[in-house]
Amino acid sequence: MGGDAKMEEQGRILLALARASIGEKLGFGDVPSEGAETPEFLKKRQGLFVTLHIHGALRGCIGTIEPVNPLGEGVRENARQAAFSDTRFTPLTAEEFHEMDIEISLLSLPEKLGFASPEELVDKLKPGIHGVIIKSRGARATFLPQVWEQLPEAEDFLSRLCMKAGLSPTAWETDVPEVYTYEVRSFSEKI
Repeated sequence: MGGDAKMEEQGRILLALARASIGEKLGFGDVPSEGAETPEFLKKRQGLFVTLHIHGALRGCIGTIEPVNPLGEGVRENARQAAFSDTRFTPLTAEEFHEMDIEISLLSLPEKLGFASPEELVDKLKPGIHGVIIKSRGARATFLPQVWEQLPEAEDFLSRLCMKAGLSPTAWETDVPEVYTYEVRSFSEKI
C-alpha cells in the first residue's frame, strides 16, 4: 500500500474511532477496544486535536500539543472532550451527533521560531502551513494551521492568538513572546 493510501486508511480508522467514542457516550454503541490486534500506528504517541463542526460552524475543539498519549487513546479522549467538555459550547446532543463532522489534526513536534523583531516574526510565518503556539507571561495558546482560513493576515492571526492566551492583542509585538510552529496532517469526514 502506498504512503498516501496508508495514511488515508489510518485517517479513516482515527475518524471512526473518534465518532464511536462520542457515540458511545450518547448511548449509540461501544467503542472498539485496543487489544492484541491494535494497529501499530495507534500506539504511537503524537500531539493531536479533534475538531467538531456542525454545518461548517465550530462545535468543539480539544487537543494536546505534546505527544502525551498513544494516538488511539488520545483520539478517543479528545473526541469526547471536544463533544462534551469544550467550555465554549454546551455538551453535544444526540440530535447534533448525526449533523456533526469530525476533523482530526496530527501535529508535528513544535519547533521554536527565532526572530529579532515583530516584522521578522510575521515574515517567518507560513500562513496555512504553520500552526502557532505563543507563550508570554505564563500564558500560552495555539491556533491550528486551519485557523489561517479565517484569519489570513499574520498580524490579525497573531493578535487573536494573543487574545486567546489572555494577553493584550499587541503582546506579539511588545512582549517578546516565545513562538513555536508546527505542521499538521489532517483528516476530515467532510468531503
